[in-house]
Amino acid sequence: MIDLKGEALSDELQNLSSKVLSNDTSIKSIRTGQFKPDVSRIVIDLIGPSKVKVFSLPPIEPYGHRLVIDVYPNNFDPLANLLKQLDGNNKPPEAVPDSTVKPLPKKLLVPQREAIIIAIDPGHGGEDPGAIGAKGTKEKIIVLQIAQKLKALLDKDPDMKAILIRSGDYFVPLGTRVNKARAAKADLFISIHADAFRKKNVSGSSVFALSERGASSAFAKYLANKENAADLIGGVSIDDKEPALARTLLDLSQSATINDSLKLGNHVLKEIKKVNNLHKKYVEQAGFAVLKALDTPSILVETAFISNPGEEKNLRSAAYQNKLANSIYLGIKSYLKTKPSIAFYTEEDF
Repeated sequence: MIDLKGEALSDELQNLSSKVLSNDTSIKSIRTGQFKPDVSRIVIDLIGPSKVKVFSLPPIEPYGHRLVIDVYPNNFDPLANLLKQLDGNNKPPEAVPDSTVKPLPKKLLVPQREAIIIAIDPGHGGEDPGAIGAKGTKEKIIVLQIAQKLKALLDKDPDMKAILIRSGDYFVPLGTRVNKARAAKADLFISIHADAFRKKNVSGSSVFALSERGASSAFAKYLANKENAADLIGGVSIDDKEPALARTLLDLSQSATINDSLKLGNHVLKEIKKVNNLHKKYVEQAGFAVLKALDTPSILVETAFISNPGEEKNLRSAAYQNKLANSIYLGIKSYLKTKPSIAFYTEEDF
């Protein structure tokens, strides 16, 4: 039961009851009423014993002050829930048991597996639209379309299998994106964005990797801060620290991983420049939260500036999206041909 002092019973509050779905596993119903002339009351009927967290969030575009209520059933298993969200098409291939792996020549001994698993992370989603172009183009829609096209290309490749961290228009916290990739045992992580800048003439594609120290440029720092604010837009408590995100870079021994991420980024950058001009001719680095907790090569691709009228028009084109998706795919293929440590080879490769 939550009382909102100084709040009249608005239409939005009265319509809360219609937001509860019949198949909701946590909430039975929501009731609202004018408890006192200056107090509105919300009553949430829970299906079973649950942990409830109530907190407020300060204003951030496009929202004002918000009250957030998180309900976690006592039998809630975060990892099991994440695995259930990976639909049949997204399930990764099972690893071959160690007992069935044949020893390789002296050159290299690594486990065999059916395919390299690529986690594709379309940025933003749901109540977080991301950047919005002058024509009303929403970043969250464009990047999902590009991600779906990239997944189709990867799935056609017998050596790779792709999973989508977000397969629809819904919000996914940054920490959950990381956990999904980990649950799927992803070998590579590709986050896709199409950002904006206050100057409309700024253009070009960019690729970013994590930085152990400061950002490689003022713009990289600006962009990382902007992307890291996604949780606030989506309604995640800043007091909640995902265990993975709370680890230090030293704990993760990420120097080698960052090095591999830079190599992956360079291969993608080489291909994407054939489709669009580059904002910077090298892989930039900054403290992106979605890259920070992964111990696999991870990059963030800014496909184009949705705030640039010409690039916004291109991003709306299915043909252009196909070109962008293909360039990322070719960059991944080129990187894997270097036989990085994450690859799983057979004897024939030697």
